[in-house]
Amino acid sequence: MDLASNPPSPVSTARCGHVAAKFSWSRLSLVVRWAPHNDRPRRQRIIARTTFILTIVVKIARVHLKVLIHNYSQSVQNLFEIIYEDCELLVINKPAGLVCHPTKTDEYSSLISRVRLYLGKDSHPQLVNRLDRETSGATIVAKSAVAARQLRKIWESREVEKEYLAIVHGDIERNHGTINAPLGKDESSKVAVKDCVRADGAVALTEFWVEKRFERAELPQRCFSLLRIRLHTGRKHQIRIHLAHIGYPIVGDKLYGGDEDLYLALVEDRLTAEQWQRLILRNQALHASRVRFDWNGNERVFEAKPENIFSEFVDDA
Repeated sequence: MDLASNPPSPVSTARCGHVAAKFSWSRLSLVVRWAPHNDRPRRQRIIARTTFILTIVVKIARVHLKVLIHNYSQSVQNLFEIIYEDCELLVINKPAGLVCHPTKTDEYSSLISRVRLYLGKDSHPQLVNRLDRETSGATIVAKSAVAARQLRKIWESREVEKEYLAIVHGDIERNHGTINAPLGKDESSKVAVKDCVRADGAVALTEFWVEKRFERAELPQRCFSLLRIRLHTGRKHQIRIHLAHIGYPIVGDKLYGGDEDLYLALVEDRLTAEQWQRLILRNQALHASRVRFDWNGNERVFEAKPENIFSEFVDDA
């Protein structure tokens, strides 16, 4: 039998380097034993030829393994950016423009469906916190129902520290401030999901710090502020409503930016070029940058970097 015509499988070689080496040398020993003991030159030729073939096979297998690892890494990056992962948690930097739960049949159209693709068809992930479609940033996913229940109890007890970054219109004079204004349904709006500040609403408290004031000379509205925001309650659209309420709406906010027809135009797919220019950014400039909580006796802190378009708007000023 000539081993050159029947080399080891590249797939078996690629699975694990030390296993492949053990397998290869055992075959070599077998071939050598087949050669007559009194035919030393032939034994040496077999050893040299087989060693050469195995070396080539291992090199090819390593190349294929690197390609597989690279392709897998690229496919994960196409799904989302992973901040942290263990056997119970998956923390994702959600991109702006992606909904958390499915609204279409496309498996890439929502964050949770992408998580199922990543974890496998038998997985049952659950979102612990949810962000608006146009809000980017840190999103916590529980890999099991037990972990989800534990984490939701923590969220409901308000023992979670949540910080956001926001770019707003205008030059905020105070370096630090607190907005204490109750929120409830906006019954005068044509948009069913819109809320507003109202006296009989639920308690809502937002704290902010000015990180940077800057100008964009090329824009009609030149003055902007970058804010770091901490939520002390978790009402729907709380940050967006509160900042608009004090006169500093978030850049790109179609619902609370002062003209709710921008939101209706988006839903009805009739936004004009002039309206897009008024919005400045395609998605609202709100990013969940940091979340901190205690779990299983340990402090967990996760931070997410803003998308390039967010950072460049601030840094290029």
